[in-house]
Amino acid sequence: MWLGPEEVLLANALWVTERANPFFLLQRRRGHGKGGGLTGLLVGTLDVVLDSSARVAPYRILHQTQDSQIYWAVACGSSRKEITKHWEWLENNLLQTLSIFDNEDDITTFVKGKIHGIIAEENKNQQPQGEEDPGKFKEAELKMRKQFGMPEVEKLVNYYSCSYWKGRVPRQGWLYLTVNHLCFYSFLLGKEVTLVVQWVDVTQLEKNATLLFPECIKVSTRDSELYFSMFLNINETFKLMEQLANIAMRQLLDNEGFLEDKSLPKPSKPLKNISALKRDLDARAKNDWYRATFRLPKDERLDGHTDCTLWTPFNKMHIPGQMFVSNNYICFASKAEEACHLIIPLREVAVVEKADSSSVLPRPLSISTKSKMTFLFANLKDRDFLVQRISDFLQRTPSKKSDGSGRKWKGSFSDTGCEEFPEFSSISPPAVSPTSTLNNQLVSFCTGEVPTASQGLLKLFRRDSEELLGPKAAKEKMKEESWNIHFFEYGRGMCMYRTAKTRELVLKGIPENLRGELWLLFSGAWNEMVTFPGYYAELVEKSMGKYSLATEEIERDVHRSMPEHPAFQNELGIAALRRVLTAYAFRNPTIGYCQAMNIVTSVLLLYCNEEEAFWLLVALCERMLPDYYNSRVVGALVDQGIFEELTRDYLPQLSEKMQELGVISTISLSWFLTLFLSVMPFESAVVIVDCFFYEGIKLILQVSLAILDANMEKLLNCCDEGEAMTVLGRYLDNVINRQSISPPIPHLHALLTSGDEPPLEIDIFELIKTSYEKFSNLRADDIEQMRFKQRLKVIQSLEDTAKRSVVRAISGDIGFSMEELEELYMVFKAKHLTSCYWGSSHTAAAHRDQSLPYLEQYRIDLEQFRELFDSLTLWSCGLHTPVLAGRMFRLLDENRDSLINFKEFVTGMSGMYHGDLTEKLKLLYKLHLPPALISEEAESALEATSYFTEDISTEEAATQEDRGGRNEDSKEKEEKGTSPQDYRYYLRMWAKEKYSKKETIKDLPKMNQEQFIELCKTLYNMFSEDPVEQELYHAIATVASLLLRIGEVGKKFSNRPMKKTDDCKANNTQDAVSEEESPMSEHSQNSAVEQQPQADPGDGASGDIQAGKTQQEKQTPGDGDGGEGPGSPIQLLSDDETKDDMSMSSYSMVSTGSLQCEDIADDTVLVGCEASSSAARYGSTIDTDWSISFEQVLASMLTEAALVNYFEKKVDIGLKIKEQKKVERQFSSSSDYDLSSSVSG
Repeated sequence: MWLGPEEVLLANALWVTERANPFFLLQRRRGHGKGGGLTGLLVGTLDVVLDSSARVAPYRILHQTQDSQIYWAVACGSSRKEITKHWEWLENNLLQTLSIFDNEDDITTFVKGKIHGIIAEENKNQQPQGEEDPGKFKEAELKMRKQFGMPEVEKLVNYYSCSYWKGRVPRQGWLYLTVNHLCFYSFLLGKEVTLVVQWVDVTQLEKNATLLFPECIKVSTRDSELYFSMFLNINETFKLMEQLANIAMRQLLDNEGFLEDKSLPKPSKPLKNISALKRDLDARAKNDWYRATFRLPKDERLDGHTDCTLWTPFNKMHIPGQMFVSNNYICFASKAEEACHLIIPLREVAVVEKADSSSVLPRPLSISTKSKMTFLFANLKDRDFLVQRISDFLQRTPSKKSDGSGRKWKGSFSDTGCEEFPEFSSISPPAVSPTSTLNNQLVSFCTGEVPTASQGLLKLFRRDSEELLGPKAAKEKMKEESWNIHFFEYGRGMCMYRTAKTRELVLKGIPENLRGELWLLFSGAWNEMVTFPGYYAELVEKSMGKYSLATEEIERDVHRSMPEHPAFQNELGIAALRRVLTAYAFRNPTIGYCQAMNIVTSVLLLYCNEEEAFWLLVALCERMLPDYYNSRVVGALVDQGIFEELTRDYLPQLSEKMQELGVISTISLSWFLTLFLSVMPFESAVVIVDCFFYEGIKLILQVSLAILDANMEKLLNCCDEGEAMTVLGRYLDNVINRQSISPPIPHLHALLTSGDEPPLEIDIFELIKTSYEKFSNLRADDIEQMRFKQRLKVIQSLEDTAKRSVVRAISGDIGFSMEELEELYMVFKAKHLTSCYWGSSHTAAAHRDQSLPYLEQYRIDLEQFRELFDSLTLWSCGLHTPVLAGRMFRLLDENRDSLINFKEFVTGMSGMYHGDLTEKLKLLYKLHLPPALISEEAESALEATSYFTEDISTEEAATQEDRGGRNEDSKEKEEKGTSPQDYRYYLRMWAKEKYSKKETIKDLPKMNQEQFIELCKTLYNMFSEDPVEQELYHAIATVASLLLRIGEVGKKFSNRPMKKTDDCKANNTQDAVSEEESPMSEHSQNSAVEQQPQADPGDGASGDIQAGKTQQEKQTPGDGDGGEGPGSPIQLLSDDETKDDMSMSSYSMVSTGSLQCEDIADDTVLVGCEASSSAARYGSTIDTDWSISFEQVLASMLTEAALVNYFEKKVDIGLKIKEQKKVERQFSSSSDYDLSSSVSG
């Protein structure tokens, strides 16, 4: 490629000049190409260590003038062809012009200008619009692609110089981090190390320092550990590796999420020497932190942040911190963690103005809201730019009704049910319908008639017992008063100043009247509810009367949600719960409904109206407890792993005992998934929910540790899991809330754990206080870091479980061993995942559905199957292999969805590798019948002429053969219906698989002449390059001629009586006609072979056989006729029939009249059969009466020892898998990943 001219001082230091003229030199790097010796080794090592561009471009062109000692590099090339092209262009276009100049400086200026012009022209044509990566970075990307054989779509994120420890020796080289791979390359004095690891195979990433290694990064896969050290900035490298591994885990966990994630946002400001992808990943990390810290909606994008101070009126101080601005919010976080947090939604902003600067308040900015609150920021560095950005965002913000302040805040969203959707009120229920009750509920919900549309269930079902409570009621009033004072000082609603004082009040318990309001605020659900008014009512309307797996599960669980509470002992509460859960299942089908959601939602409904409860559920499932409520409860397992890790750190003596008893995995899921609601008395658990909405998961982990700590002695004395569970169950049952004003609700769990001695009661507020005193140094950032580490472990262990489940499920029917199946599964999965990120279309990716059985989750399409078949097949057929792969794919794809799962894939492979001779031949036979063989592959030349007229007669045979497959297909489709995810469909499929009777050889349909020709063609290609190639060719020739005669004999028996008379006529006129017939046959054969040379199945076989064919073909008919006596039973055509009907192939005459094994040598028969079969296929229409059965093919094959030996030889598929991994390193799966280092010298 052309280079912007760069000065080169030592032109000949490590380069050899190959061509020269007065103005230019063409040079080659020493050591590149043949030879090189020690100098070549040294230069190669230097190039790698110093990251020289000569690794990628070992050729260059320099510009020089005669008297100057300075050279200018103007072009470089990775191959001699590329550099020669540039050299010739310079010679043809510049040499003559340059010779005119007198001044050398003018020559150099002209050359530089010309080269810059060429580069500018190339860039204009080639570069896409938008920002490009820096030149140095592009060069690194080229090196990466060349070194590791990566395609264009694989993007480099960043690259670092480091050492890889191979044994105890560090290898200095370059680490390339791409979107999907970690790659390392080192070349030191002839020793080359190349590593490629897929991010989806990484099970652990650690940054540590040991005695053996200095500060290093350890990358673990399932069976290898790689150590990298000597980084310039190890923290930056490690953070980037974490991000990339995290994206890969997302891909395994949730395909849709991964595809969304992959479309990275465009950076706003270009930075030098950093790739666009690296900047985007940094921006994404900041976005995630910003949204998590301020509990903002998932689509919020951070625009920028700046240091500033905030005037806090409650303590009359300027607090230093950072202001963050995004599309819809202005947020502030103080430097001191607990000092102050502030969230100002732009929908609430009324005025943004620059205040006057002073020595006390430099560059201040005042923001006023519609609820009459004013916030004063100062010390803003770029105030004018900031005001402009905020103004831009404000213009795009649709004006919405104010949050209001004081007590009106709560009432402002109580009547949003129907105003946005006036059309709902006109819906009338049908007169008689099984869903009429649901429709009634919908109408009344939308018109505001359902009480739960405007208030929580607790208000509707409160017992009039407050007068009897006395001190409790007084305490509740005091709490409410404290909060009112707080609202007065710190503000109310979204724009409240959140400080240590706010947390203090939350920990003391939120009053029941304020619970719903504060949950909405602290969780951020309020923001989403105000942004999408009427969305819930719309979902309720859409989901009513619709049925799915989720709605059936909801219906099953809805009556079991807090049955002890009076609010859920009648239809009002149950109907509200049903509506909220169903609406969420329709909003997020990937989660749908998961057990435990009903318990949490029923509690939300006690304190909030339906719309508020719905948005709280959204915040919980999608932001605060990510991945908790999916089919594999991944999020809960991740946090369980964190809990185990924290137990090791904080309670080391108990940790070992808990591991031994296996208790943590049992307790943590029920604790975390239901936020203690299912294991603690309701009045106590709801206090934990208060704190959780303010603090997040940190609070749940703290309380869990405090519970273990409080029971340490008893747990250490436990003998088994059951005893430990009883200890913890009894403790939790007796966690009470003495301040609750609600009447106590009997806790069902307590009935199971009653003991002899009266239990000790624990106050919930004391428990929470203890958890803060002992474990308060847990930080949200640390938990996120730990979540990442555990997510790698959990997802990889789930993938291993899936692999074992799939392998166990199919191992009984398949000939492969468990180890071989696991190897094949990893190869199959790697192919699926590769298609997700390298495939041009995301067919397989789009079809992956986590709710499907494990076996159905990874599937591949035809293109990927071809690649796997090519590398793993026993029946390699040269250029014919892709055709055979296509047939195998169609045979295995039983449900015709153009995708095959792992079981289907392995069934095909097992037939090839582990079937006996009969099984293998049966598979080969089926590959040449529909549906495997499609009509396009086996159509005669005459069909092309009738393409537009659609001559039915020519396609009749194919149509009949296809009919069976198509009928099956249509039945499948009917049964499958419009919903491919319908579980009843899969149950029927499994039942069908379970009870399907084994196919016998008698069940196989007969093969016609056309299909037989295709089978012969496949066999010829298959035997090519086999050690006993000649024997196999002779054997198959004998078998083919035998089968052709069998087909002809069979045809005699199946012919109608009329045909028999024709046969007699033919026999009577045999002597007279035979003389004329032979030349005609010869002519038709040769012309057919000339027209379609590729039709010969021997084509693409070995060259030595090919050469002698033409001569043999010409001789065959003559030889055949000469060898026959006048009395032999030969079937020939009369003159009239020849003229009138050309449908009979010339092949009939050769095969029936002239091929007698004892008279004709094997090789002659071989070519005679094949040439004439070509004529049959291409010279005329096919003989439709001719057919053979599988038993006849099998019996004929058994007569030839060479064929029997070929099909019975055993091959180890493990070797093929290893071979495949060597050829395509980037597809290597870590299940059998050895460090692919090769030594060259």
